[in-house]
Amino acid sequence: MTTSAREIRWWWEDFPVGSMREFGAHTLERDEIVRFAAQFDPQPFHLDEEAARHGLFGRLAASGWHTCSLVMRMMCDAYLLESASLGSPGVENLKWLKPVLVGDTLGVRMRVLEARPMNSRPGVGLVRSQWEAFNQHGETVLTMEGWGMFRRREVAAPGAGPGEAVA
Repeated sequence: MTTSAREIRWWWEDFPVGSMREFGAHTLERDEIVRFAAQFDPQPFHLDEEAARHGLFGRLAASGWHTCSLVMRMMCDAYLLESASLGSPGVENLKWLKPVLVGDTLGVRMRVLEARPMNSRPGVGLVRSQWEAFNQHGETVLTMEGWGMFRRREVAAPGAGPGEAVA
C-alpha cells in the first residue's frame, strides 16, 4: 500500500497532552545483537561474548543504537504508520539507563508532554513526547524526548498536501 493510499487513523488531535500509549514486545536474540553491531556499532562487547564477559556488562549487550532502532520500529507498528506523521525535527535527552541483554523483551511507553499547532504552518501540529523502553522486569532501559509533526484533522481536506490547509 502506498503512503497516499493508506488510511490515517491518528491525527495531531489524537495526541492530547498527558495521553499515554504502551506498546511493543520484542525479544532480542544473540544473532540479532551481533548482526546489528557488526554493521553499525562494532565494539567488542556487542560482538563477542568472551570480550563482553570482561567488560562493564559482563555479558553480550545490544548497542544503544540498536535499542533506539527497535523503539522506532515499535513506534511505527503501534501508531506512526497509521498516522498523519510528517516526521520529526529531532530527538532530545536520549539516555541509555541499563544494558539490553540477550533474551530481554522490550516494550515502549509513550507520553505526550506538549501539543500545539505549528505557527508557520496551520495544517501541522507539533507533539512533544517522552518515550521509555523497558525490559521484561519493568526496568527502564532507555528514555528519550522529541517532537513529532502531524497533519491536523481539522484543517485537512482531500487534495491538501502535507501540512497544507485548504482554503
